Amino acid sequence: MSFTKNSRFIGIIYIICAGFFFSIMSFMVRLSGDLPVMEKAFFRNSVAAIFSIVILARSEEKFKIKKGSIPGLLIRSAFGTAGLILNFMAIDKIGLADANILNKLSPFFAIIVSIFVLKEKANLIEWICVILAFTGAAFVIRPSADITSLYGFFGMLGGLGAGVAYAFVRKLGKQGERGPVIVMCFSIFSCLVTLPFLILQFKPMSIIQLLCLLGAGLAATGGQMFITMAYTKAPASEISVFDYTQILFAAMIGFFFLGEIPDLMSVIGYAIIIGVAIFKWAYQMRKK
Repeated sequence: MSFTKNSRFIGIIYIICAGFFFSIMSFMVRLSGDLPVMEKAFFRNSVAAIFSIVILARSEEKFKIKKGSIPGLLIRSAFGTAGLILNFMAIDKIGLADANILNKLSPFFAIIVSIFVLKEKANLIEWICVILAFTGAAFVIRPSADITSLYGFFGMLGGLGAGVAYAFVRKLGKQGERGPVIVMCFSIFSCLVTLPFLILQFKPMSIIQLLCLLGAGLAATGGQMFITMAYTKAPASEISVFDYTQILFAAMIGFFFLGEIPDLMSVIGYAIIIGVAIFKWAYQMRKK
């Protein structure tokens, strides 16, 4: 097996691990109850910040950031923070599997963003995949005047934020920036953004809620580390389809622990989005 194939295989393993950890994070966020979204986001990212700082402190290069990485790190952090907050808003109001599938529109947003960020031109097949993926999202969101549709739309915008963020993760990886540096900058940036809201809207937590948020932070740290390592190991076009294992994990957790059963329209939406993702991945692999 060549180095390239080894790298791709490791990237696939990493991204499946990331999907598992992010589904656990969603579950813990839901279990934390009716706390303000900004409070949840702060605690989620504070744990990731601490872990990444410890990892970097023990590394040989410490906190050194590569020359030219700062603009990319700032853009990745800003869009990642926006995507995270919108995703948390969706998790609170709609099913776990629904919120996760909408967040997984990020690879399709990444196709669009990569045109400008990585100068990677999309072909006709990829544009058709993007259109079909958003058609699937319409089945999940079911646009209407209902409040659930609004939060579904927030979930889709969260996918946009994640798509831009991951495009910049890939760009930073190509520049040789280290994964823990990317995670640390994102986590600290998110904490700084959410801190004023935390102070103004702080709601006292029970011990159970605190443990849930700390658990969400630990799971998110694992997910963040794994997905960052995944996209620095292999191109998104080769491994992003395996990110959809998160939907399976989230659906199983939602069913067994929350009694959530997706309705027919949502299942159709899942099938379209995941089906298109698999087709796009197979198409890319055949081209190579």
